[in-house]
Amino acid sequence: MKFILFCQNAYAFGIMSPIRDELVKRGSQYIWFVSQKLVQKFPFVDEPHTSSILDLQLYQSDVIFVPGNEVPYYLRGIKTQIFHGLAGEKKGHFRIRHYFDLYLTQGPYFTNRFNELKEKHGNFDVIETGWPKLDSYGLHKTSYEAEKQELLARHKTDKILLYAPTFSPSLTSASALLEDIETLAADTGYLLMVKFHDLMSESLIHTYKALSQKHKNIIFVEEKNIIKFLLLADLLISDTSSVIYEFLLLNKPAISFKTISKNVRWDNLTEKGQLTKSVLANLK
Repeated sequence: MKFILFCQNAYAFGIMSPIRDELVKRGSQYIWFVSQKLVQKFPFVDEPHTSSILDLQLYQSDVIFVPGNEVPYYLRGIKTQIFHGLAGEKKGHFRIRHYFDLYLTQGPYFTNRFNELKEKHGNFDVIETGWPKLDSYGLHKTSYEAEKQELLARHKTDKILLYAPTFSPSLTSASALLEDIETLAADTGYLLMVKFHDLMSESLIHTYKALSQKHKNIIFVEEKNIIKFLLLADLLISDTSSVIYEFLLLNKPAISFKTISKNVRWDNLTEKGQLTKSVLANLK
């Protein structure tokens, strides 16, 4: 069988890596599709890859794995949605766009909803497989421990905090929490890593980069794969983002700002000025 790993955003690399590892183990033939904007960020440059849709048409695949929301309908192969997150409350997560033949769901909550939609539309199948990205957390759980200890020693602190907001203008906390993030870094001395979504606005990227230049204990992370930083962190700060669910699976505390989730199992702040207090309480 021949497989396509279809990547339109950089977050796809971390989601797709465990599938790629399994294909290698099985000796299967595969090719990465990497959109032109991602070519410089692609981490598997020694592997078969292309940015040409024509190449994919000629490749004549049997299966196409897609963590995004769309894929060219005219490509050969079972178009398989594997999803790019666990935040089912986000607008559009359960929208049926009629691109996909198969949905590989992350767990019962997603499976039940897509089976209801399957009854309605009748033109796709649903199989609950779990989410491939989560494999990486188990495989690399202790991989960065030496790096963490070096970072803590260099910054003369004992905790690493990760701020990873979503990019969506209606949901992101990046503008609202700017002062709180600066106060948190100044008052606690903890190492604070800022990791933005690939689609975050350029103005907010510049603002937080400037903040990291102002405070030695704020690091603006350029690396695209967030898995490493979730493993390094002792506490996560976010908003309405799948990374909260991923982080909770590591049995570590998370704090959100004005999340739209209806099933909150963590501290959710509704007003500015509460962040430092919440961080200190959660770390205790």
